[in-house]
Amino acid sequence: MSDLLAGPADVAAGLAVHGAGAVDTAARAALVADDVPARLAAKDPTLWGPAAEATARDRLGWVDTHCRSRDLLPQLAELTAELGDLDHVVLAGAGDVTLAAEVIAACLGRPLTVLDTADPGPARAALADRPARTVLVLAGRSGPDPTTDAHLRVWRQAWHDAGPEADRHVVVVAPPGSELAALADELGAVLIPADEEVAGPWSALSAYGLVPAALAGAPVTELLDEAAALAGALERDRDNPALALGAALGASVAGGRDTVALAPDGTGLDGLRHWVGALLAAATGGRALPIAAESPDAPGATGPDVLTVGIGGALGAGVAPGVAADLAVNGPLGAQFLAWAHAAATAAVALRVDPFATPAAPADDDGPADRPPSSVDGAVEVYAPTGAPTDLAGALRWITDGLAPDEHLAVTAHLDRSADAAVAGLRPLLARATGRPVTFGWGPRHPDHFDGRVRHLQITGAVTDDLPVPGRPYTFAELQAAQAAGDRRALAGRERQVLRLHLTERAAGVAQLLDTAGRTRT
Repeated sequence: MSDLLAGPADVAAGLAVHGAGAVDTAARAALVADDVPARLAAKDPTLWGPAAEATARDRLGWVDTHCRSRDLLPQLAELTAELGDLDHVVLAGAGDVTLAAEVIAACLGRPLTVLDTADPGPARAALADRPARTVLVLAGRSGPDPTTDAHLRVWRQAWHDAGPEADRHVVVVAPPGSELAALADELGAVLIPADEEVAGPWSALSAYGLVPAALAGAPVTELLDEAAALAGALERDRDNPALALGAALGASVAGGRDTVALAPDGTGLDGLRHWVGALLAAATGGRALPIAAESPDAPGATGPDVLTVGIGGALGAGVAPGVAADLAVNGPLGAQFLAWAHAAATAAVALRVDPFATPAAPADDDGPADRPPSSVDGAVEVYAPTGAPTDLAGALRWITDGLAPDEHLAVTAHLDRSADAAVAGLRPLLARATGRPVTFGWGPRHPDHFDGRVRHLQITGAVTDDLPVPGRPYTFAELQAAQAAGDRRALAGRERQVLRLHLTERAAGVAQLLDTAGRTRT
């Protein structure tokens, strides 16, 4: 255990933050002097400066959404009872809108199928699992994106072929007046209004996180109770774990430790680090680089510019015996959601950034067209940038050896998160090889938030069992390929270096990548 964790913890309502006091007491004192905890609890939109005030005024609903979400509970209980025979819950949405529900289900051991990709593999697997007993939850803030539209179309076709009416099988979570809400009315589906004052990862304790989780059997009332028990402490200047955590995060990033390695500490809530990473990436305006590490001592999770944070569910010593970390955050899931949101907003105050700004999406139609592969090595086609080696081993060595001291590597896999899950093993292998931070994400949910220097490794794969999109002139595989190509063009517009590796046979290609990466050394 790190020496930092041996000191006193900041504890409230069963949630503890260990190690924050040793990071920077001056940062915490400055936040207290500016009355940040009380102002944040009061939804003061001026906390982040005049430029952020207008946006913040409309985005602070997360501060007390756990209170307003109690109004959902009777409707959720009634809906769960009404749909009791539909025991296969599928959630379709884009970006961060599905992340919290997925984390809740994973952390609490409830079955929830999440479809946030155009890869036909997950869609086919879901369609094969009790279609007549499936409820499809559509989530979004505006209209359905192409991927969500594709999933709705194949499910409606499946229900049409099987006989039951589609309207009973669809639940929509969307703001009133949105295109998605209008679609719910058109379908005759159940509409559960989403809180308009929360967005993205800030919406964990809103309808976006709670509705799919409740239908999957998660005890969402307990999550709200856990958040409510902590809420009173978050106004205080002392005994406030979110203040301690936010001050430590802000001071560390401002001091040059801008890589935040988030790792399970062995006491539960393993999936929470993915939601925390999305939250910190958005809230710090690109100043922090979150990494979802496999463990606190995984490759790339430690170093002079890395803040290592252990996350777990058990309140006690802070982390499991023998685990090294700079900070440890332990406690129940509902309290974790609220504490991390306050901490992220507090860190944004310390860093003087707008935590609710939406990064501008550059046009993706000005980049270079794809060329033929630079080389073919076994089951891998290599599409190397100009000036890079064209063979697989050389290209991987180039992208790792060539990282500057202020660069990191982002790996994005446009593949099947279940069938191709082993490809995530590239992250620690490449982190060990390069000695620099390496992130891993599943396309297309992997935004380029960080404002530092970054190279990209994109992995795509051949599809052997495609799926047509009813009523559309394209298939799932074609949609997925278009999304990956759009990402490459957008990155080229940002002058990012991109190495693309295409797996002509997925299982063999993943094994080959892992083997080659394992033999790559700085």
